[in-house]
Amino acid sequence: MTQDNRSIVYWHRELPPADAEMMAEHVVEAASSRVPGTLAHRDELWDRCYEELMAHTRERIAQEVVRLGGHYAHVLDESVDSRHDGVTGESWLHGAFTYMLYRRAKK
Repeated sequence: MTQDNRSIVYWHRELPPADAEMMAEHVVEAASSRVPGTLAHRDELWDRCYEELMAHTRERIAQEVVRLGGHYAHVLDESVDSRHDGVTGESWLHGAFTYMLYRRAKK
């Protein structure tokens, strides 16, 4: 990718360039790594998982923008929930992010 992810992905109130043209709405899903599902250090683990989830999401959206032939994405909505595997005792975060795909305006 030639652009920095910050110049591709715009979150909620951040807006893509004013002359960008809408293409289509899409959804991307991402997940954090699994961590032990214990109560010990719960807040630290949540913070780490959330940061990782958001990093994965930015990367995935940037990849999708390029794959779909766009130039920018404006994240409109997000849904983040925790998941738990009772067999392994691990937990992780899962997110679904709705975004509008934009392209640069043709001159």
